[in-house]
Amino acid sequence: MEITTKRLVLRPWVESDAERLYELAKDPEVGPAAGWIPHTDAEDSRRVIREILSAPGTYAVVLKESGEVIGSCGMFGTAAAGAEGEPEIGYWIGRDYWGHEYAPETVRTLLGLCFAGGNERVWCAYFEGNEKSHRCMEKCGFCYHHTEEDVPWRPTGETKTEHYTCITREEWDNRRKAE
Repeated sequence: MEITTKRLVLRPWVESDAERLYELAKDPEVGPAAGWIPHTDAEDSRRVIREILSAPGTYAVVLKESGEVIGSCGMFGTAAAGAEGEPEIGYWIGRDYWGHEYAPETVRTLLGLCFAGGNERVWCAYFEGNEKSHRCMEKCGFCYHHTEEDVPWRPTGETKTEHYTCITREEWDNRRKAE
């Protein structure tokens, strides 16, 4: 499935995106903030596409005008306590594209899909220190719910503090009416 917004296309990842993914994902400012280790080469990126980014509900974030991949996003089952069956949104944008409001545009699009699919609440989380993601969540209407400290994070082998936010269908509808 392909989703089009004002400036973006969200589409499935394909293995031919590996070189571009590597260019974005090797940046040490991107992966660790999102909870993954920077990619080591294009083959590493190709493996990530096959094993992780090919999951249903996961999309390459592409600039509509140029066709250039600038990040990734997806809707997943959540690990938030007491939220079984409620989706969680995850996303990252390459550093050269920060500050252009691409992340909020992406997240709002996924929120629309989640609520159109009948969900009553959607989650989003950020690690301690990732203020860019925190700010994006605030812009999209997510509200703080709880913090989990000393979370063993398998992808990086670290222990992290994770802040959970959520938004309800009612909050989403009220925000849309106010816009």
